[in-house]
Amino acid sequence: VQLQAFWGGLVQAGRSLRLSCAASGSIFSIDAMGWYRQAPGKQRELVATITTGGSTNYADSVKARFTISRDNIKNTVYLQMNGLKPEDTAVYYCNAKIIVRVGFSRRDYWGQGTQVTVSS
Repeated sequence: VQLQAFWGGLVQAGRSLRLSCAASGSIFSIDAMGWYRQAPGKQRELVATITTGGSTNYADSVKARFTISRDNIKNTVYLQMNGLKPEDTAVYYCNAKIIVRVGFSRRDYWGQGTQVTVSS
């Protein structure tokens, strides 16, 4: 099983970016999916999560600016980031709680991280 994140980049403050992350491999089902970020010198923190049914949870710092969504057919999670600020600069990691086909074990999987840099 693999998670692969796409579409980070360098943008000016106030602009938008949309991250995507696709899960592939021997997947039976996917429970919650989410995005986390880690800025230089800081611990990794939660950005947003979404359940299979579409319930969402956001960090206070991104509420009303970021929107998480998912496509359960494509096993993909998205993060629409609007009104970006320099303090949003970080490496963004996707996460998924996946039940695999072999043995039906459930565990956390992480994407490789994608850099988002917001210039002032």
